[in-house]
Amino acid sequence: MTLGLFKEIFIIFIISMFVLYFCSRMKIPAIVGYLFTGALLGPYGLRLVHATHEVEYLAEVGVVLLLFTIGIEFSFKKLLQIRKALVLGGFTQVLLSIAAVTFIEHKLGFTVKQSIFIGFLVSLSSTAIVLKYLQEKAEIDSIYGQTSLAILIFQDIVIVPMILITPLLSERMGVSSAGDFSVGLLLLKIVAIVFLIIAATKFIVPQILYHVAKTRNQDLFLLTVIVICASVAVLTFKAGLSLALGAFLAGLIISESEYSHQALGYVLPFKSIFTSFFFVSIGMLLNTSFILSMPWTIAALTIGVIVVKTAAAFIGGVLLKVPTGSAMLAGFALSQIGEFSFVLSKTGVENSIINDHTYQIFLSVAVLTMILTPAIIYCVHVILKHLVKLKYLQAVPGDAAQDGDSGDAGEFCSIKDQLIIIGYGINGKNLARAAKASKIPYVISDVNPETVRREKSNGEPIIYGDATYESVLEHLNIKCAKIIVIAVPDRIAVRRIVELSRKMNHEIYIIARTRFYSEVEEIKKLGADEVIPEEFETSIEIFTRVMQKYLIPRNEIEDFISSIRKGSYEMLRTPNNSPKITDMEFKMPDIRITTFRVESHNHFANKTLTEIDLRKKYGLTLVGISRAGGNIINPSGEERILENDVLVFIGDSKMLDKANS
Repeated sequence: MTLGLFKEIFIIFIISMFVLYFCSRMKIPAIVGYLFTGALLGPYGLRLVHATHEVEYLAEVGVVLLLFTIGIEFSFKKLLQIRKALVLGGFTQVLLSIAAVTFIEHKLGFTVKQSIFIGFLVSLSSTAIVLKYLQEKAEIDSIYGQTSLAILIFQDIVIVPMILITPLLSERMGVSSAGDFSVGLLLLKIVAIVFLIIAATKFIVPQILYHVAKTRNQDLFLLTVIVICASVAVLTFKAGLSLALGAFLAGLIISESEYSHQALGYVLPFKSIFTSFFFVSIGMLLNTSFILSMPWTIAALTIGVIVVKTAAAFIGGVLLKVPTGSAMLAGFALSQIGEFSFVLSKTGVENSIINDHTYQIFLSVAVLTMILTPAIIYCVHVILKHLVKLKYLQAVPGDAAQDGDSGDAGEFCSIKDQLIIIGYGINGKNLARAAKASKIPYVISDVNPETVRREKSNGEPIIYGDATYESVLEHLNIKCAKIIVIAVPDRIAVRRIVELSRKMNHEIYIIARTRFYSEVEEIKKLGADEVIPEEFETSIEIFTRVMQKYLIPRNEIEDFISSIRKGSYEMLRTPNNSPKITDMEFKMPDIRITTFRVESHNHFANKTLTEIDLRKKYGLTLVGISRAGGNIINPSGEERILENDVLVFIGDSKMLDKANS
């Protein structure tokens, strides 16, 4: 990397930072901010960035990573669920767009071949912009989001025959057997790729990721994921398909493994950075001086493209029997010209299908449609909300009222108020056993692939994943969880998980493990409700067991423990070998068993059990008396209570406190 490129990347980042801050304050989508940054810094703006080709390379990486993450979040099961939308909806949208544009352009004086080619350019939509917007608004699992995604996938596939047909539209070339040979060879390559993907999904990739995960090396895991993505993307590109489609397929392959959510967590930060370069690079194409030279023409063509594409996608949605509001939103979401159209347009210029003037008009219209997309979708949302108020629609597409749950949002999406256990060591394992015995719904996350594979085969609800990543906590359905217990030994990881958990669910009860007492307050400030310090609890456990060996009464031990904890540490539980069961909240929250030493001032002293009548007056049962002369098990009603006797009670905790008073 040269200093010049580094300087220009720095300029892009620092200007983007200020622009995005402004957009955030004004509630403008980040995409618009990146596009404006590109227009401001590019060759038609302030000209602060000259390495436009290098930025385009980084932008290509961004598109690849964006489609890769979409593939990971998706699955082959979901792909099969939208196959009808993919084929029927996608085919209808592309065909109607090409037909309408071809008719209009031919009427405007272009040749049939030129008109068809321009129809190709207009029919494609921006995968990056639409999916970025849907992700930001969490609407990718809505009906209109799934319809849009299906049509976009079809467009990514159909660009291949478009590229093959483009040279045949040139006036200098005609149909030849070479073209037939190319199509046949392409079909063979596609079939080979399909078989390779099936093999990779079932046998190759899961084994690779399993052995890499066993090393516990995060760098190696990340590099392996990137290599898998790049390998499939390059393979599809060599076969004549797009890099983006290959990246999407690579994501689908990983999505079928148990390591998908961990892979997603590693890739997301890189995706965000590189995707920003794509939007900046698109903004750099905006030639404001050219637009101002023929503003009405550009404006009319821009509106025409939006109307035609919206109508085509809307009709596709209607054929799919998608609700009217969702079909309308999908139409407007796909109303822009896509990034792959830029690649196709250059092929058209090279083959003299369109001239430079037409190419500049195309660039201006394409960039304007991209810039307007977020604003258009927002305005349509507002209109649809107004229609809901007027009772023309039941709900706004994308809202839970219409779309409901995604149904396949995650493995644990249907579990409510569950317990999340982070770490499956001794603490996590014992907690899981207690939860299972008490019929408390729970899920587990651990970073040991061998443990995950073994326990999953035993029926445990466990996933592989590092909970310091949001994607893993999302998969564990943290937004619907009641309690999360962080039982990992890594002190840095504990802090990160506590902070993320509180950020993602303000109501969740967080119990964290830490090693040292000095860290308790710091972790509580990050959002933990309870922090269990191992050194403090160990010290209490030690002296409790020592005192029990010396037969010190239970109430005296508890008084001593309370005096230690007072003002410094409040425990969720008493020592784990205690006979008290007040923490057994699942079945009998008010029942406990305890010991009590009788003193001279106590009204029990020198009275028989019949005179005291513990069961009738207090609802208590005396199960034993420890006396200097020996132990009395299940004493009779004539037994007299003496001073210094140690009584063993079982009963309601409130009544026991009353009896002791």
